[in-house]
Amino acid sequence: MSDFLKGTGVALATPFLSDGAIDFDGVTKLVEYCIEGGVEYLVVMGTTAESVVLSKEEKAKLVDHIVAVNDKRLPLVIGIGGNNTEAIKTEILESDLSEFDAILSVVPMYNRPTQEGIYQHYLALNDCTPLPILLYNVPSRTGANMTAETTLRLAKLKNIVGIKEAVGDFSQVLKILKDKPEDFLVISGDDMLALPAVAAGGAGVISVVGQGVPGHFSEMIRLGLQGKTEQAFSKLYQLIPLIDYAFEEGNPAGIKNILKHKQICDDGVRLPLVPVSDELSNKIKSFLDKLS
Repeated sequence: MSDFLKGTGVALATPFLSDGAIDFDGVTKLVEYCIEGGVEYLVVMGTTAESVVLSKEEKAKLVDHIVAVNDKRLPLVIGIGGNNTEAIKTEILESDLSEFDAILSVVPMYNRPTQEGIYQHYLALNDCTPLPILLYNVPSRTGANMTAETTLRLAKLKNIVGIKEAVGDFSQVLKILKDKPEDFLVISGDDMLALPAVAAGGAGVISVVGQGVPGHFSEMIRLGLQGKTEQAFSKLYQLIPLIDYAFEEGNPAGIKNILKHKQICDDGVRLPLVPVSDELSNKIKSFLDKLS
């Protein structure tokens, strides 16, 4: 049912114009660039989209635009998450999700719920969703880690089909892979660890850097899924500096600078984020100029 989530998904950034407005031409170029680069699906309204600094009206226009540009060519995943369970349920029930194939929903942040609280949160979403749900564990942003035990407990629910795991602790990823149901997808949320996760039995990645070099990244993951480990790791080793650069001064500032050098869009971000330094921008440009 959720095989479309195997391979490389990309968490789309939101291009901005110099005045801070959404750059819809840039959005079009980014979507086309990712599709032409061979990624398997697109993730809309994730962290990389700077969704927390977009107004409700901007979000609606951006989603509609991406849906129109994609024109059903790739599966679409939409981010709907937060730390108010009832509000998320309402958003899921009231949103037109007819063009989407799954929901990506992050572990509640700031409240710092217990493992039982995390379980009950997702149980409530499971019971109301019309679409499959991907869990999203990213403790560096939320302040709360969903343990392997809680993930495996949630994996038994009907509408929970997988997890985007960005815990940064590979032992936790392995624990999930070891005991998960056969059809539960473990998707890396960490670009550097994506290929090792695939080699251990993971389904792929929801990538940030993948939208900057979609051809390189999606081919690397495909090779990994095909068991062509040596070729896949050769590509990863080539990309390691770029992955480091992309996160050196924060996401999405890094990926937007990559996209600027790729002439997809400008590298503007909204406060409290700021663009990367000239020093980092020069390192990114130098790397991209040499990437074959």
